[in-house]
Amino acid sequence: MHDTHHHKPSRLYLLLGAFFVTNALLAEFVGAKIFSLESTFELAPLQLRTFIEQPLDLNLTAGVLLWPFVFVMTDIINEYYGKRGVRRLSFVAIGMIVYAFAAVYGIMQLEPAGWWRTKSLADGTTIDMERSFDTIFGQGLWIIAGSIVAFLIGQFLDVWVFQWLKRRTGERWIWLRATGSTVVSQLVDSFVVLYIAFGLGSDWSGSMIVSVALVNYAFKFCSAILMTPLVYLVHGIIERYLGAQLAGEMRAAALRGE
Repeated sequence: MHDTHHHKPSRLYLLLGAFFVTNALLAEFVGAKIFSLESTFELAPLQLRTFIEQPLDLNLTAGVLLWPFVFVMTDIINEYYGKRGVRRLSFVAIGMIVYAFAAVYGIMQLEPAGWWRTKSLADGTTIDMERSFDTIFGQGLWIIAGSIVAFLIGQFLDVWVFQWLKRRTGERWIWLRATGSTVVSQLVDSFVVLYIAFGLGSDWSGSMIVSVALVNYAFKFCSAILMTPLVYLVHGIIERYLGAQLAGEMRAAALRGE
């Protein structure tokens, strides 16, 4: 069956939405891994002096690698489907995240098979598979709550800033509304998630939350700028797929909030 003028927007929304939700869900689960950016690139530790006594290195949650893609998709969806399109997918993503964590929690309660409980490696090391599984997937409720609240606030702020910039720049300067909205929303997101997860849910001091949030935000800020060419690439692909007339109609309707 050939694409029609009517089917193209729906198929595009389905594709963008699938990528949006998948990346949001993956970012939540891989966020359990903390990696060293310096060691990954074989660099010396940064030892950044901030508000706290202990110098900070670039130790980041693996989730920050995927969130920039989520916010790029947010801007693309906002461009063609408006705030309603983004809001709908944001709630779908939150629902899937809650469902996924509930499903994993239920699976963690299952009694493991005896032969699976431990695994011996070639070097003689023995791994407690059950404990490892629960440690990786069993993230605290405060972390989950912080991620969800920060995600929703970040998404709605991203949408608002994007639309505000577009009304003032029109169809010009895609980079400004895409990067600008992401930079602003990620600033709030970086602080909210740490405050809820580790300020309310743990014993982190205010200065430590600010310091770590600034390191995470610096990475997200640089990522947003570096991903600007990707925004133009995806935008160009979508324009060719939809055609100039349909794409223009969709952008106008999105700006009007239809």
